Amino acid sequence: MVPGVRVEAVSDALLECGAISVDAAASDSASAAEAPPVDDPGATVTPWRIASLTALFPEANNAVNRTRDALRRSGVDDEIPIREERVEDEDWVRRTQTQFQPIRVSDRLWVVPTWHEPPDPNAKNIVLDPGIAFGTGSHATTRLCLEWLGSRVAGGERVLDYGCGSGILAIAAMKLGAAAAVGVDIDPQAVLAATRNGGQNRVAARFFDPQAEPGGAYDIVVANILADPLKVLAPLLVSRVRSGGELVLAGILESQAEGVAAAYAGVMDLAPVAAREGWVLLAGRRV
Repeated sequence: MVPGVRVEAVSDALLECGAISVDAAASDSASAAEAPPVDDPGATVTPWRIASLTALFPEANNAVNRTRDALRRSGVDDEIPIREERVEDEDWVRRTQTQFQPIRVSDRLWVVPTWHEPPDPNAKNIVLDPGIAFGTGSHATTRLCLEWLGSRVAGGERVLDYGCGSGILAIAAMKLGAAAAVGVDIDPQAVLAATRNGGQNRVAARFFDPQAEPGGAYDIVVANILADPLKVLAPLLVSRVRSGGELVLAGILESQAEGVAAAYAGVMDLAPVAAREGWVLLAGRRV
């Protein structure tokens, strides 16, 4: 168990110490009071006070010693309990696939991995592979955005998904009846993945890096990123919303919502419209 604010630092240190992969989850075996205090204003914030980390090491490595080394490097008490288990070889592709099941967003919208048959063939089914680009529909922030789009897209809108990741939000908008959808991401691999996913879903969404984005104003602009980038991007995002259009922001912890809304004050009034698992969705209309 590690303090939530140290999850990213410890994860990076584990990888540097030889871990093949690292997985983080909220700890269900200790109270928040057991989390050791961390006096570091630059630490990454998570919605968890404490988290459990699982690291996979090659068998030849001394996993416990390497884990304690990673804890020391990241400024965490290296005497916290560590449990070591041997993992037998198995079909990891099949095991990974079992972890991603169809997700029902609403009565009319589902997210379905490519190896599954759609549970409801008559629904709007977004078909994609969980991959290197963020956005499978399972994370709370993505779910918040999908649910909002499902309730607001009536048909004929122009939609911009800024920080598109897998392209799931732009694809959802098109499936729900948007006339056009554009996705933007700074990661070239995300742009490629989103373009592939758009083709796989047979929608005409287009995806670009920021320099190639065609510009213009949109009826809906959605950005599921993180609080600090959303503050920096405020002038750009507002400029992409047409008069009377709507701006939707996600990737924001409940404790960060007021600060993000303040970055848009005077231009747009943003307010929390939904929350899930410690994350909040802000939305507002441009006058």
